[in-house]
Amino acid sequence: MGLLERFEDSLDRLVNGAFARAFKAEVQPVEIASALQREIGDRAAVIDRDRTVIPNVFHVELSQHDYRRLAVFKDALETELATLVRDYGAEQRYTLLGPVEVVLGQDDELETGIFRVRSEARAEVRSQPHGRPGEPVAAGIDAGRQPRLEASGTAYPLVRAVTRLGRGSDTDIRIEDPGASRNHCEIVLGQPALVRDLSSTNGTFVNGQRISQAEVADGSTIQIGTTRLVFRSG
Repeated sequence: MGLLERFEDSLDRLVNGAFARAFKAEVQPVEIASALQREIGDRAAVIDRDRTVIPNVFHVELSQHDYRRLAVFKDALETELATLVRDYGAEQRYTLLGPVEVVLGQDDELETGIFRVRSEARAEVRSQPHGRPGEPVAAGIDAGRQPRLEASGTAYPLVRAVTRLGRGSDTDIRIEDPGASRNHCEIVLGQPALVRDLSSTNGTFVNGQRISQAEVADGSTIQIGTTRLVFRSG
């Protein structure tokens, strides 16, 4: 049984057969699943011999009529579509930079039966549970005013005097982005706070400008590869 057949079978079991009765003339869920597979194929990017990166965040835009019909099964459909993307990626040995997310939305300009898929490869940013031996912890900072980086709605506290960012497993904040070096840059807390590039391959950018070292203030944007992080002074 292929991925699309398994997808239909799984979704049909979840909604006790109601799905097939609900969708006869409108957008079919299997059409969305097929469109996601095409989107993956079109957007797959070869990074090196062993890695081909594909999108992991998908926005499916539907007409008002189709969205209202699908909304009854929205959670189940989004979950099953995300599972299909993960299974397809594993089957093709593709690389996902972060968790798979499929979101159904409404676009009032679309006609019934027409839908649109937008996607992006959104790198996962993770705080590492360990620190580097001998590295001092930032002191004298009230917990409510903790400096931090924000990415995709998640805050990553800067708890050390020097915080290293990059793709390596020994960094404090790991950036799973193909444009990130293993040790890409570091943030030094002080007055003012600084960002230092660590001879990265693709460079570190602050507010759109490539830097070797730069001051950052509240709201400054730090870009590593395609990943953007906002510095908050606390």
